[in-house]
Amino acid sequence: MQLVRGLHNLKPDHHGCVATIGNFDGVHLGHQSVFRHLMEKGAEMNMPTTVVTFEPQPREFFQAASAPARLTRLREKLQAIKETGVDRVVVLEFNKRLAAMPAAIFVRELLVDGLGAVFLSVGDDFRFGCGREGDFKLLRSMGNQHGFEVENMNTYKLDADRVSSTRIRELLTQGDLNGAAQCLGRPYRICGRVAHGDKRGRTIGFPTMNIDLHRRVSPLQGVYAVKVDGLDRQGLPGVANIGVRPMVEGDTRYLLEVHLFDFDRSVYGEHVTVEFVKKLRDEQRFDSFEMLRQQIWRDADQARAILGVALSS
Repeated sequence: MQLVRGLHNLKPDHHGCVATIGNFDGVHLGHQSVFRHLMEKGAEMNMPTTVVTFEPQPREFFQAASAPARLTRLREKLQAIKETGVDRVVVLEFNKRLAAMPAAIFVRELLVDGLGAVFLSVGDDFRFGCGREGDFKLLRSMGNQHGFEVENMNTYKLDADRVSSTRIRELLTQGDLNGAAQCLGRPYRICGRVAHGDKRGRTIGFPTMNIDLHRRVSPLQGVYAVKVDGLDRQGLPGVANIGVRPMVEGDTRYLLEVHLFDFDRSVYGEHVTVEFVKKLRDEQRFDSFEMLRQQIWRDADQARAILGVALSS
């Protein structure tokens, strides 16, 4: 899959394609259905497939403090799109210039001059351009003018419920990992690089891998039984905590801390993928370090039972 970052990096050989535009957070079954249809169109028209997405997502630009939790950071999203078989992804930096761009100029610069799109698939509620002035009707009109077809994405349903990023966030918040996995078409996972932490866990026999989530808000909070890929040929079992940690100048960040069972290798700097199997409990405060230690032991025992991991002798 080819990755193009920004309008300015579109080249003449990117001209001529079938395309879709959206946030595609989570790359769930609905998004995957759109990409499959796009690839069918591409094969029919003998054109490559192009997915256009934004970084940051528009709501993160306009409403940083109240933007919804991310299901996937950009790296995870690109990997999930790649696995669908799409030919190319164009990532547009959502900045002041793009936010202020009139809708007609956006269509002309991106779809006409940049991509030379012959077919475009978007939701009928898709809005774009300065003040969200652009809509499906404008796209249809400009498509007729410039020679590209515009089609409405079909709503994807699972057991009569619409599959959406919003629905998946709700399921994750409720601790329904199975429901989220059904909508995603895969277990919910988070990837990241292992960094140094405060090393308090090792003082009570629970050393942890610390992974910065690179998210302002996390869809998960609490303690989970997990499997970790990237360190061995098969997933390694463990227990994980996701919560808010204080940073400098009163800022906070979400941190994922994972304790792997019966594992003692140094893995700083390694890139791992954490699969969430079952939620054990919400995050909570403890009156003493000893109470915290006892709860961590109980969490570990429960996670071992769920994952079928016996205590080492």
